[in-house]
Amino acid sequence: MRHSALAALPILLSAVMALYTDTANAQRPLGIFEGETDVGRVRHAGTTLYDLDLQQYTVAGSGQNMWNERDDFHFVWRRLTGNFILSARARFVGKGIEPHRKIGWSIRPSFEANAPHVTTALHGSGMMSLQMRRTAGGITEQIVSPDSLSDVDAIVQLERRDGVYIVSAAHFGDTLVTQQLTGVSLPDTVYVGLYVCAHNDTVTERAEFSNVRITVPAKSSLVPYRDFLGSSLEILDVGSGNATIVHEYHGSFQAPNWTHDGRALIYAQEGQLFRFDLPSRSAALINTGFATRNNNDHVLSFDGRMLGISHHSVDDNGNSIIYTLPAEGGIPKRITAKGPSYFHGWSPDAKWLVYTGQRDGDFDVYKISADGGDEVRLTSAPGLDDGPEYTPDGAYIYFNSVRTGLMQIWRMRPDGSEQRQITDDRFNNWFPHVSPDGKWIVCISFAPDIPAGDHPFYKHVLLRLMPIGGGPMRVVAYLYGGQGTINVPSWSPDGKRLAFVSNSAPMQ
Repeated sequence: MRHSALAALPILLSAVMALYTDTANAQRPLGIFEGETDVGRVRHAGTTLYDLDLQQYTVAGSGQNMWNERDDFHFVWRRLTGNFILSARARFVGKGIEPHRKIGWSIRPSFEANAPHVTTALHGSGMMSLQMRRTAGGITEQIVSPDSLSDVDAIVQLERRDGVYIVSAAHFGDTLVTQQLTGVSLPDTVYVGLYVCAHNDTVTERAEFSNVRITVPAKSSLVPYRDFLGSSLEILDVGSGNATIVHEYHGSFQAPNWTHDGRALIYAQEGQLFRFDLPSRSAALINTGFATRNNNDHVLSFDGRMLGISHHSVDDNGNSIIYTLPAEGGIPKRITAKGPSYFHGWSPDAKWLVYTGQRDGDFDVYKISADGGDEVRLTSAPGLDDGPEYTPDGAYIYFNSVRTGLMQIWRMRPDGSEQRQITDDRFNNWFPHVSPDGKWIVCISFAPDIPAGDHPFYKHVLLRLMPIGGGPMRVVAYLYGGQGTINVPSWSPDGKRLAFVSNSAPMQ
């Protein structure tokens, strides 16, 4: 494949960045952290082991307690300035000795044992609390979470947002319970990190931390669709719940779509499409001819041979128009006569395309022959209908709709009949993606305070899994993202993994 020097530049930059990221992580035995230390008096020195492949930390620590006027614990840390979000899945290793052993996140201005701090404390007993010392040498205060995490396999988040501290926690798989803390004044630059306190200085306790993320969120001055944070391409093992970052970029890429052979992911970056090769961890530009203003609505056919894209055509006043081309690249063939049209799915036999179209001010689901021609309107309810996707057997089309208030998941037959609501909860649920075996759906869930018809960038969101016919949903990923995270089908061909995009500004 030949490219001009200008067209090849994004490839070179992406490849260099991927190499830099992998090399940098390999050279840092503590992963995203800068150092580790024992705080206070400890009888046994603590340790931190980092598994580069799984991106997991095993931290061992001693220490008598973290309470009253002083703290004794092992701390793996980095320095941060400004606002941030700390998130990790936390589990004790072994039964332990003390029911009040503690693990979690801590924020403090120094390594002094009596320093002020804000700390999440997951206890061996399952109690979850937010602890704080407001002044150096002051008495520790505590706010106990109403939920007991009895199995002690928890997701623990601690956020600093303009001087307010927000702690969120849950059993891994459940939705988060959130509390806020005000009135604690810490310096703008602080140490943040993971810790272990044995609550018994004669022993050493251990904890495992996975899905560890330090996120720098968007500033309030950020202008949507003009200003962008950095992007991380993550792969989630659905069975274990462990997610690993395989690629990072300082700008915006979105919507990974797994290739049929399982070796690569296709995503949109700054109007063009890239193929990210998983074995080599390198990105290559896909030739889409004149279509260089692509949005994140692109989908591979079930057999992996064809690629459908949504390109903002200059000839159509910048409206999104659907085209198809060979998966390896080529000259796009126009499919939809009208715009805006946003592509979301192929039929299993590759004869039909389904998409969201805005016609006369209304967004509805349409289908059209893969050869083009007249479009067929499938939904007509008031409000936004979006994200249509065929099941692998072709029996249903799943989509999301605001017709009952919040955005919820629906399904219908391919001719538009038998429209039925699948989810009905307090979240705004978008983009249902059906597993290759047709048994499961994953979707992205936004908080209820987000307008139902919007799926913005840079929010706290959940990826949730449920049976194909509906039923209890469980969280499989807690992240900072939103628009572009999982807009397109992103199951691996074997149905064991999911690809998604999370976001963060550079750490300072």
